[in-house]
This record gives sequence, C-alpha cells and structure tokens, in this order.
Amino acid sequence: MFLKITDLKKYYNSKEPIIKNLNFSVDEGEIISFIGESGSGKTTFLKCIAGLEKINSGKIELNNQVLNDGKTFVSPNYRKIGFVFQDYPLFPHINVMKNITINLESRFFSKLDYIISLTNLQHLTERFPDQLSGGEQQRVCLARALVREPDLLLLDEPFSNLDSNIKASIQDDIHKIIKETKTTTILVTHDIKDTFNISDKILIFKAGILQQYDNPVNMYCNPVNCYCAKILGDLNQLTIRKKTFFIRPEKIKLVKKSEYVGIVEKSLFSGKEYKISARVDGECWTFFNNNNLELNKRIFLDFQKKDLLEFDSTCSNFFTHQEKII
Repeated sequence: MFLKITDLKKYYNSKEPIIKNLNFSVDEGEIISFIGESGSGKTTFLKCIAGLEKINSGKIELNNQVLNDGKTFVSPNYRKIGFVFQDYPLFPHINVMKNITINLESRFFSKLDYIISLTNLQHLTERFPDQLSGGEQQRVCLARALVREPDLLLLDEPFSNLDSNIKASIQDDIHKIIKETKTTTILVTHDIKDTFNISDKILIFKAGILQQYDNPVNMYCNPVNCYCAKILGDLNQLTIRKKTFFIRPEKIKLVKKSEYVGIVEKSLFSGKEYKISARVDGECWTFFNNNNLELNKRIFLDFQKKDLLEFDSTCSNFFTHQEKII
C-alpha cells in the first residue's frame, strides 16, 4: 500500500476526538475523494497527513516511510507532499511563473516546461494573480505543487470557489493532469457531485468515523448504511407489505401495468428528462421519465427487487465506531 493510515486519532482540548481510530489505505496513483459535512474533520485529516497537525495516536505511512507515530514525526518540509489549499494562496506581487518556481530546488526545473504545458499556463506565465480567473489560479497552485514531484497531492475543497458553469471542465482538467503525472491524490469535499467523475475511490466520513470506502459504482449501488445512501443521492422510501425499503429514483420505471398505482403530483424538467413525483398508497415516489406527464394522471410504476435498499425505518443510522479497512 502506498499510503496507509492505521488507528489514527486526533483531538484538541476535548475528550471527544475529531478523528476516531481511522484506518484505510491508498494504492499508488489513485485519486481518493474524502467526503464529509462541514466541521467533520476533513481538513484536519489533510493537515495531519501533511504534518501541519500532529496526531494523538496511530500511524501514517507514505511510500514505505513512517511519517508520524508514537516515536517518529517527519516535518512537513521532508514529507514530499503537495498541498493545494481551498483559497488558492498565491503571492499577489509576483507573476505566475515566479509563483510556481518560488523556492523551487534546481533539480525540479527540468520538469517546469512540462508541468506548465500540462496545466495549460503557457500564455499566462507573465500575468499576476489578480489578472487570473478562479480556474486559472487553481491551475497555478496545482502546477506549483506538481513541479516538486510530490509522492502525495492533497486538495482541500478544490472546486468550492468555482462557478458551476466551469466546474465540470476544471474537474476534467484536474483529473487528466493528475492521471498524466500518476500522482496519488486525496481530495477533500463536502459535495458528492465533485467526486463521481474524478475519483477511483470515495471515502465517506461522519462524526469522526469512516462510514464507507469503495469505488463510486459500488458505493452508490451498495451503500453500507442509510447515511451513505442519502449523501450519495436521492432516495425514495417505500412501504411494501408492511416493511420499509428505500430505492433510487432512477430504479423506478413507468410501466403499462403493475400493482403499484400512482397519481402524478409534480413534473419538473431537469434538462435531459423530467423528474416526476407521484402519490402511491399515500407515499411520494420520485422517478425520471423522458416525457412530461400531466398532473393528476393515473400511472403504473414498478422496480426490480434487487434494487431495493433496506435500512432502519427512520433512515438515520450511521456507524459510531471504526473497523479496519485495509
């Protein structure tokens, strides 16, 4: 394993840890998205890996080197970790080229032209930060980190300051750049929409505990608890033969005949299709359809049993203790 976190615990002046016995590992070249609510400890976790915060117990290993445990603490300068902060910290009084190369060791200059070309900054090297868009500033920070050939790249909420109309293209750019350089990356975000297209694996964090760690498809289709299911996408709650189940809207289909009869209550155009809400036996079922449906229309809906998810009836559960995931 290229990065291995073992029994990591972090707390400040409280008896309740911010991170509780965290265990997981990352293979070389993987992009991992770390998802959690605001204040859940995501940024604290990145700072622990980078050496900007000391852990209280546990172990952090990177590329067969112990960075932090009960006996060892490697200072940030010697960890070979690149950190791109949320607010894109650039020096306002120097241009793009100088921002990228500031304090750069001579041995890295041979890669400079390649990284500038890869991040598409060739035409911006003489500009100053206040002359750049948010996406361009982000690419400068990324270039500054990558030119130093880090073993691990940490991205803290990299898309939170971007307009929605450019976010998708920036995500594609970053994914291409990271995969081209084969840089192992951990990306922290609170927005699940930022992760599906860019991640090899997703880690969901709640109340200091790792809830689930898997590839995006498995995680979406097979969430381990209700918290993970809800954070990954919309859910319908269905009562079938007095038993409570949950199902994704896209798994419910409009059919010609079925035991599930609904009355259309809402039809909203979402760009490619319509998001339909129908009342079925007193419950609201939401599904997608290519065509608009008239309000109060009687329809038949169905689904496959394999697509049903079963949790507690309130759908409020999440893990409160950490099991090892290696």
